[in-house]
Amino acid sequence: MKTRLMMLVLLLQVIVVKAQEKLDLATILKQIEQQNPQLKMYDAEIKSMDEMAKGAKDWESPQLGTGLWMVPYNTSMWRRGMDGSTGMGQYAISLEQMFPNKSNLNANAKLMETASSVELENKKGVAFNLFSLAKQNFVEWKLAKEKAKVLEQNQQLLSFMIRSTEIRYKNGLEKLNTYYKAKAALANIENMQLMLQNDIKQNRIMLNTLMNRNKLSNFDIDTVYPQKQYQSSLYDSTTLANHRSDIKAIEQSIVLNGLEQAVEKSMLKPEFGVRYEHMFGFGGMPMQYSLMGMIKIPVAWSTKSERANIEGLKWRSEALRQEKDMLLSEIRGRAFGKVNDLQTKEKQLKLFEQQIIPALKKNYQSLQLAYEQNTAELFMLFDAWESLNMTQLNYIDLQKEYLMMQIELDRILELK
Repeated sequence: MKTRLMMLVLLLQVIVVKAQEKLDLATILKQIEQQNPQLKMYDAEIKSMDEMAKGAKDWESPQLGTGLWMVPYNTSMWRRGMDGSTGMGQYAISLEQMFPNKSNLNANAKLMETASSVELENKKGVAFNLFSLAKQNFVEWKLAKEKAKVLEQNQQLLSFMIRSTEIRYKNGLEKLNTYYKAKAALANIENMQLMLQNDIKQNRIMLNTLMNRNKLSNFDIDTVYPQKQYQSSLYDSTTLANHRSDIKAIEQSIVLNGLEQAVEKSMLKPEFGVRYEHMFGFGGMPMQYSLMGMIKIPVAWSTKSERANIEGLKWRSEALRQEKDMLLSEIRGRAFGKVNDLQTKEKQLKLFEQQIIPALKKNYQSLQLAYEQNTAELFMLFDAWESLNMTQLNYIDLQKEYLMMQIELDRILELK
C-alpha cells in the first residue's frame, strides 16, 4: 500500500511538471526541425535518391546462351560414319558482355549523386515556411497573454470605478447612464478574455501539430521574442543567392541540366563488347571456339534523340537562369518594402510608448483624483478609462503588425 502511494505521488509530480512545461521559441523551432513529418518525408526522399545513386556504375548483365549449332535434321548424321568420318553438328555455349563507356558511367553516376541536392534545398524552403508559421502562432500567443494582462489591469480600474460610484450614488444609480456603460464595458472585458483564452488554445494546438506532439499536450511559452536589426547586406543579391533555398534549388537544377547534357553527350561515343562461343562436336568432331569483338557505332541516324535532348537541356538551363534573375529581383523588392514598413512601425510604436500611452495614463490619473474629490463627473472618468483601454489594446495590435512583418522578412531572407 505504501509503495502504491509513493508511485501515485511520483506520477502526480510528473503530471504537474509536464503541465508546467515552458518552451522558448528556439526549442519549438528545433522540435519542428527534428520531428515534423513533412520534413521527415523529405529526409526519406533524399535518402532514397542517395541510395539509388549507389548503383549508377553498374554494367549490363552478361548474356549466356546455349543450344545446338549447325545440326542436321537427320539424327543419323550426328554419329561417326562407318568409314571413320566425323559426325555433323555441335552443341554450343556462348557468353556475351558489353563494356559500357567509362565517360557515360561517370556522367550518369555524377548526375544521380547530385539529384538529391534539389530536394535538399526544397526541404530547407519548406522548413522555413514551417518556422514562419510557428513564429506567427508564438507571437499571437505572446501578445494574447499581454493583452489579457492589460485587460485584467483595466478591469480592476473599471471595477473600482463602479464600486466607487455605487457607494457614492446608492439611491440614484438609475439616473447615471455612464454607470451602465461601465457595467457593459466590464462584461465586454470578460468576453474578450474568453476569446483570448480560446486563441491561446488554438495557438497551442497548432504548435503541438507543427512539433508532431499530442495536439492536447499542455505547455506554456517563454514570451521572450528576439528583436532584430536587419543589415542592408542581408538583402544584397549575393547574400540572397547564398541564403534562399529556392534560388539555390534553381542553381542546382542548372547543374543537373549540365550533368544530363554530359550523359547525353557520352551516349554519342562508341561502346565495345566481346562474344565468346565454345562448341562440342558430335561424332568425333573436334571442339571449336569463336571469339568476336563488337562495337556500337553511334551513326547520325541513331543519335537524333540525344542531340535533340542536348539542345533542349541548353535552353532549359537558360530558362532557369532567367527565372533565377526574376526571383532575385522580386525577393529584393519585397525585402526592401518590408524593411521600410518595419521602420515606419517602429516610429509608430515609439510614439505610443513615449507619448500617447503615458499622456493617457496621466489623464486618467488626474481625472480619477478629481472624481474622488467630487470635481469631475463619472462620464469624464469613464471616457478617460475607455481611451486608455482602447489605446493600450491598439498598441498591442500594432506590436503584432510589427512582429508579423519581422516574421515575414525572416521568411523572405530565410533567417531562423
